[in-house]
Amino acid sequence: MKILRCPVNGPRPVSEFIFWGEVRPSPDPDTCTDAQGADYVFNRNGAPGVKTEWWYHLPSGTWFLAERDTLVDSVLRTWLPGEETLP
Repeated sequence: MKILRCPVNGPRPVSEFIFWGEVRPSPDPDTCTDAQGADYVFNRNGAPGVKTEWWYHLPSGTWFLAERDTLVDSVLRTWLPGEETLP
């Protein structure tokens, strides 16, 4: 069974979580072009490597961030938004 560490509830089965996507800076809606907006919505960098991602823990309703190496599918660390992100 795959385990993911919730920063509030500790290690839990991955079936309790929903992946919400990679953290990416969004373009300024007041100044971006339609092409830039479409690029943000529809295009992703699918290259394997270390990514920061949004995750949601269903039982507790907790949104948190995870740093995950998609090349080897391992979670390096998790933290709540606004917390210090250094390991």
